Amino acid sequence: MKRDAYRVLQVTETVIYLFAGFLIAAGAAVLLLSTLVEGVRHLMEGDYGEVALALLDRVLLALMLAEILYTLLRFAKEGTLEATPFLVIGLIAAIRRILVLTAEAVEKFDLADPAFMAVLAELGLLSLMVVALALAMRLVRSEAGR
Repeated sequence: MKRDAYRVLQVTETVIYLFAGFLIAAGAAVLLLSTLVEGVRHLMEGDYGEVALALLDRVLLALMLAEILYTLLRFAKEGTLEATPFLVIGLIAAIRRILVLTAEAVEKFDLADPAFMAVLAELGLLSLMVVALALAMRLVRSEAGR
């Protein structure tokens, strides 16, 4: 009886992870399709800067979703979580934010604007986060290699 209940819970957990994976995959597909449609529209209007910024932002977001999907599928197969995929997601997120902030700052801010200091502070913190996540990845990989 206990074994049957445990098996039902295991199957339920797997179904939940797989369903979440399908939703993430569908969300990534919709994101990429809408990015393509919106990009073509901006290209037709001649707004090339907007196209570049949207592509950069949304494609990196789609990569984050792909990494989350990979992690879910791996967990559904093996039943264990690893730290490396989450560190990769964090790195992509931080780099995505750095690139988007930099691209937006070029258009909107000048050195006399007080908001520029806030952007610089955020870029500094994000840069530190990238270094910390990269070091964490190195540590995790060196521990796994032992």
